[in-house]
Amino acid sequence: MKKTVSIVGASGYTGVELVRMLLRHPLVELKHVYAFSSAGKTVAEVYPAFTKTTDLAFESIDNLAGDTSDFLFFALPHNESQKIIPKFFGKKKILDLGGDFRLKDAGEYERYYNAAHTAQELLPQAVYGMPELNAGTIGTAEFVANPGCYPTAAILALAPLAKNHILPDNVSIVSLSGVSGAGRTPSQKTHFAEANESVSAYKVGVHQHTPEIEQALGILAGKKITAAFVPHLLPITRGIHTTVAIHIMNNYTLADIRSMYAQFYSTAPFVRLLPEPPRILDVNHTNYCDIHIARDEHADTIVILSTIDNLIKGAAGQAIQNMNLMCGFTETAGLA
Repeated sequence: MKKTVSIVGASGYTGVELVRMLLRHPLVELKHVYAFSSAGKTVAEVYPAFTKTTDLAFESIDNLAGDTSDFLFFALPHNESQKIIPKFFGKKKILDLGGDFRLKDAGEYERYYNAAHTAQELLPQAVYGMPELNAGTIGTAEFVANPGCYPTAAILALAPLAKNHILPDNVSIVSLSGVSGAGRTPSQKTHFAEANESVSAYKVGVHQHTPEIEQALGILAGKKITAAFVPHLLPITRGIHTTVAIHIMNNYTLADIRSMYAQFYSTAPFVRLLPEPPRILDVNHTNYCDIHIARDEHADTIVILSTIDNLIKGAAGQAIQNMNLMCGFTETAGLA
């Protein structure tokens, strides 16, 4: 039997990716799409690509109280879903694509998101939704917090090292992202004239995804991990490229490291280990994370490179992957 699903915050870049993917998912029926400023307009009016594809219209968030679907996706800006999710917790399955429930430490949330957390009682209830790490727990969960886009690329790049207890206590991570990662609301830094023909770092040392990366890797490693995370804006629409260079102790060879990755991801349908450095072009519009491991003999380091589509594997696609697990569907359903 098909599950009925609705999206809260469906008019943004992530929300509309969910609309597109759920409309063609064979095991669900998309019932309602809720939005703020776009309420009252059809999906096709806001995104003409949906003309003759769907008659759905964006409904006011105020109508959410009467929602009868089995499953709710929340694709709202940070600090917004925590105001609404407590009203539905325990009544239906919930997946939050924002950052409100990813961190278990409310103090860390308040520090990095510059806002008080008003639903701290639900933080322990939210399962961190990275299927490659928590598939079993996700499969029995009622409430899942979808990972951020940068953390998805960084954590998948380093998880095997953390799990095998050879990840250093301090790691430096450099990521480059397309401008869609900043959302649909325009700003000076994402203006075409500002972003085109340029690369710029931002939020150095204070990015909100830093504690999320540290939390997930620390759980795997069984110790505190400190990440120096430096994000950059690329003059492209979508995609993330991440680079990490690490000095590996105990004389592990490149073959040893690659074997660890192959074993760790042996059952992960959306992680591809490549013999050559990955390209954003090859993962865009897919739910794949491509990873390449190399060795720099001169610097005695292991270099890990990863690429994802920030809107798919970093957001909507991973959300559907989690929904599939939560609903007992095949993990890859609707994601081919």
